[in-house]
Amino acid sequence: MLIILDRDGVINLESREYIKSPEEWIPIPGSLEAIAKLKQCGHHVVIATNQSGIARGLYTREILDDIHDKMHNMLNEFGAKIDGIFYCPHHPDDNCLCRKPKPGLLHQIAENMNADLSKAMMVGDSLRDLQAAQAVNCQPVLVRTGNGESVLKENAELPGVKVFVDLASFAKSLDN
Repeated sequence: MLIILDRDGVINLESREYIKSPEEWIPIPGSLEAIAKLKQCGHHVVIATNQSGIARGLYTREILDDIHDKMHNMLNEFGAKIDGIFYCPHHPDDNCLCRKPKPGLLHQIAENMNADLSKAMMVGDSLRDLQAAQAVNCQPVLVRTGNGESVLKENAELPGVKVFVDLASFAKSLDN
């Protein structure tokens, strides 16, 4: 199965100030082990992340690559590897097709991974992640880490959305 993960708030700690350097990228406890578990179970794991900090001039694509290199290196310690990272570098005002909640990133993933998104799961911590998943008939999953708890408080009902404490509890649920 294809598992699509948001990055900030799902894999690493969220920051309202943006993650602007490898030093600021700090994994949520258990998230890297969760990715390793998903990979050990034979799932394909990719990341779909909005990175408007590039358009805002807060960091460059090269720094984003350095941040992702840190994540890859830390995942290597658990014997895991991400199958792909897809990101939107645009500003929210750019009205691009790839910024979640629009489904452009997920379409890119489907094309690159030759995947049927209706058989995939999208794990996020924000409403825009869930909306992007629903736009392509992908199973939306919300984790309570990052912005997840706020999303639950602000939305009385989230029909069809599976909710988990964190990425580790999500991964464990697929192991059963």
